[in-house]
Amino acid sequence: MKHHYSEKPRTIADVINLPELGGRIQALRSERGMTLQELADRSKVSVSMLSSVERALKAPTVVVLDRIADGLGVSLTRLLADPAPDRVVVRRADRQDTAAYPSGWHRTILSPVVPGVNFELVRVTLPAGCDAGDFPAYAAGSHEYIAVESGEVRVTVGDQAVDLAAGDSLYFAADVAHAYANHTGEPATYYVAALISRSRT
Repeated sequence: MKHHYSEKPRTIADVINLPELGGRIQALRSERGMTLQELADRSKVSVSMLSSVERALKAPTVVVLDRIADGLGVSLTRLLADPAPDRVVVRRADRQDTAAYPSGWHRTILSPVVPGVNFELVRVTLPAGCDAGDFPAYAAGSHEYIAVESGEVRVTVGDQAVDLAAGDSLYFAADVAHAYANHTGEPATYYVAALISRSRT
């Protein structure tokens, strides 16, 4: 005699702890210094949906989760995995965030996102005669290290300006306004290692 069982299809909510998932997404977004609107723009998921997912009010589909993961620059597995800290985090070249600014300079975030660690490793290229503009002071206890790979860069920290050439490096306490500029006729590339005491806004 055959028995027929009717089983309701399992949903995301059946296999995932929604509050933990929402907390993970919110933590990753905060570590990136991203607003809900910025994540919505990157992930192509509406602000209302993102807010509902972070607050565990809605169970997202796998498609929506994949878009959120892409917007955060992490794998889908990272969103679904146990929230225990990762010991090894890889960020592939094709997942790095690169931004091009109207004045012509490029900024690429090389470092992976690690919840609870406000550290960034950034590669910046300034074309000839380019001024990247001013950056605001970060919280007390923030630090930045600069290493010039090629060309020349002027770093201004508060009222002090320092000219760096290829191979030069610099440290400064980043709790004051600072700026980067290339006043030469050749492009310049440099790296910024930043340890910020709280998420950038």
